[in-house]
Amino acid sequence: MTSLLIRDADVVVTMDAARREIAGGAVAIEGNGIACVGTTDEVNAWIAKDGAHRRPSRTLDARGTIVVPGLVNCHHHLFQTLTRAIGTGKGLGLFDWLGMLYAVWGGLDPEASHAGAKLGLAELALSGATTVADHHYLFPNGSRLDDDIAAARDVGVRFHPTRGSMSLGQSKGGLPPDSLVEPEDAILADTERVIAAFHDPQPRSMLRIGVAPCSPFSVTDDLMRESARLARCHPRVNLHTHLAETLDEERFCLARLGKRPVEHAEALGWMGEDVWFAHMVHPSPAEIGTLARTRSGVCHCASSNMILASGIAPVRSMIDQGVRVGLGVDGSASDDSNHLLGEARQAMLLQRVGWPGFESRADRMSAREALELATLGGASVLGRDDIGSLAAGKAADLVAFRVDDIHHSGAQGDPVAGLLTCRPAAAWLSVIDGEVVVEGGALTRVDVGALVAAHRDASRRLLTRAGLFR
Repeated sequence: MTSLLIRDADVVVTMDAARREIAGGAVAIEGNGIACVGTTDEVNAWIAKDGAHRRPSRTLDARGTIVVPGLVNCHHHLFQTLTRAIGTGKGLGLFDWLGMLYAVWGGLDPEASHAGAKLGLAELALSGATTVADHHYLFPNGSRLDDDIAAARDVGVRFHPTRGSMSLGQSKGGLPPDSLVEPEDAILADTERVIAAFHDPQPRSMLRIGVAPCSPFSVTDDLMRESARLARCHPRVNLHTHLAETLDEERFCLARLGKRPVEHAEALGWMGEDVWFAHMVHPSPAEIGTLARTRSGVCHCASSNMILASGIAPVRSMIDQGVRVGLGVDGSASDDSNHLLGEARQAMLLQRVGWPGFESRADRMSAREALELATLGGASVLGRDDIGSLAAGKAADLVAFRVDDIHHSGAQGDPVAGLLTCRPAAAWLSVIDGEVVVEGGALTRVDVGALVAAHRDASRRLLTRAGLFR
């Protein structure tokens, strides 16, 4: 039985091998997979071939919308939704920003972690994200990665949580306070526990665990090596960390390690198709070549890099050389927004501005290239070939955005480009793993009022403890 038919969309953007954009398009879903994609007439004919067996149990009229593959967010820190606007409003750079917020995040507990993750995931789902990778790297007061996983199941998103870690405290030359670092044997043991309890390597999996030491300035070389060894003992457990985000990080690595960040990561065995790095703002041309040659992935976080004044990542150069690149919203406290379609727009605009040594050019990134980064690009970075496009056999993840509203009026000449150039829309419909998670612009599985109240209470507790609540 066809469980869901979405028909008569103004355009279905498939991101398939031919990059088809189907006017008057339709998508038929059976269970948690896509069964047929084409014009509405073509899909209706496919249904009619087998009569009652293919008759849809539910049909949605998508006129006035553009349907795209579910967007993929490759980097986030969901707990940071609890501390938005602190530091970013003051104009702090990364190291100063972290130094101030570590004291606040030390108050995290399981209830706060769950509320922070659930609100962030709900907001992301409303922005068109269907798959989310989260980097959770501190676990005070009994909080665990389990808290975030429970939140993802509540909302219904496809989830790639990474068991992050910090082991190099200030007393040993690192950036985080000693009170927030963990013993390395405890980190590795808990990482093994989480993989055994939750990781699903199968196609169309809703939950895959990653291993993610936080950064070169917060963990030891031994932990980086042991984390890579551990991850590679398990199928489809990938490696993730921040790298080459700021010039301060570069100076730290040169002074303490005698190597640039990318060189250091390569020496530790942290390159390959099972590795993706967040930010990568300051790679040299030769290092971009290394990333391409090793098929390592990069998650570009445009808004975060702007808010923290980290710089402009040379995304155009990385793509042109064959680096796998996706997009990330990054922690809410360094972006203050959880809007993945908006992040694709920012990535497009920022590449047009240019970066040191490259003049501004309006043709450096098109709207469709930015949308591809948010779909196929993100799927590739996370090592998935079952999401990121709309084709028979793929996971049933798709989003419909309304384009018949005031914000898109006049964009009929190229409505697909209008998704990126006009004001970023909220999702009108989101289907994840064959289930409707957003309908009519509203979440189907979340009581938003209760969630916001719980989240505000958790945030207030953290800020009051740190003396920052007003």
